Amino acid sequence: MLAGVRRVVGGTLSLQSCEDESMNESRIVQLRQERGWTQEKLATESGVGVRTVQRLESGNDASLETPSLIAKAFKVTVRELFVTIDNTSFNERVESLEARAKVQQVVRDRTNAAWRWLFIGVGIAVSFVSFSLSGAWGATLFLMYWAGGTLIFLALHQLIIEPHLNEKFSSVPE
Repeated sequence: MLAGVRRVVGGTLSLQSCEDESMNESRIVQLRQERGWTQEKLATESGVGVRTVQRLESGNDASLETPSLIAKAFKVTVRELFVTIDNTSFNERVESLEARAKVQQVVRDRTNAAWRWLFIGVGIAVSFVSFSLSGAWGATLFLMYWAGGTLIFLALHQLIIEPHLNEKFSSVPE
C-alpha cells in the first residue's frame, strides 16, 4: 500500500513517511481486487509494466503520469486512488496532475486527429488525380494510396507519431 506523505520530486511522486502529516493510503489493490483483476491485467489495461504495478502496490515511488494511467484504467479520478488526502500540498498536486492530464489528453487527441485528417486529405487529392488518369494507371494509383498508404500510415503512426507523443507527454512538469 502507498502510505505516507507524497511529494513531487523531479517528476516523480515520492512516498515518504512523516509523523506530523496525515496518512494517505492507496486504493489500487482494493480497486484491482474489486474488479477481479490480476496485476498483469491492470498493467495491460493501464499501459504500465507489471513491475510498476507491483512497485505502486508496495508503496514505492512512481512517475507523475503513472497514477493518471492507473486511474484511467479503473475509470476513476486520481483522487479516488487514495483513501484519504488530508495533506493540503499533496491535495493541490493531485488536482494539478488531474488538470494537466486532461489538457495533455486533449492535445494528444488533437494531434492524432490532425495526422488522420492529413492522410485523408491527401487521399482525396490522390483519388481525384487517379480518377482523371485513364486506364489501369488511375485504378492502380487509387488502390496503392488507400491500401498501401493506409498500411504505411499505420506503421508510421506506431513507429514515429505514438513514440513522439509518449515522449512528449510522459513527464509532467511540476
